[in-house]
Amino acid sequence: MIVTLIVVCEVAFWVLLAAGLAARYLLKMPRTGLALLLCEPLLEVVLFTVTAIDLKNGAEPDWKHGLAAVYIGFTVGLGHSTIKWADAHVAHRFAGGPTPVKPPKYGMARARHEWRVAARWITAAAVALVLLQAAIWYVGSGGETESLRTWQSRMLFVIGINLIIALGYTVWPKKAPYGYGEKSALPTRDPEHIPDHLVGRPRKDADSSGGRDISG
Repeated sequence: MIVTLIVVCEVAFWVLLAAGLAARYLLKMPRTGLALLLCEPLLEVVLFTVTAIDLKNGAEPDWKHGLAAVYIGFTVGLGHSTIKWADAHVAHRFAGGPTPVKPPKYGMARARHEWRVAARWITAAAVALVLLQAAIWYVGSGGETESLRTWQSRMLFVIGINLIIALGYTVWPKKAPYGYGEKSALPTRDPEHIPDHLVGRPRKDADSSGGRDISG
């Protein structure tokens, strides 16, 4: 039942997201759209409640309960950024919003971006770790908690990987290719500022005969 509920929550997440954005930008009903988007956290509350009841009724904790904790954690850590990303793209596509800003590719700007991404994943893993530990304490020393501890090890691995990636971009920042981001050498706003020999104009200090002295 827990696995089925996780699948239902995942499907409902995307359904609510699509419905909320459609109401906001296509149907021009921003309040309704916001209300639908605010229903997203209720999915995690339902899953958490059902999982807790299942354990309270004597169910042996296994990988399914651990998966529920991980799903809740990752929805908490990554759900907001996912909604924000989708909102920006739909607003640009259907409501004349600005073009979504692409993440930087090079230098310390890329490193800062990677740290922000890592922070979201670390938050997700940390929430999952807390929920898993709460389940372990709830079951007590007499229960079988090995599967829950296995999930904890996986969350620690996720945290470690994200720290390594972000640290790598900080210590060894990715260099931009030669000429990347350089502006054109020819200003186009004022043609008078363009060198004569580049546009084929006669030089101002020469006449139409090419500058030869024809007075004699």
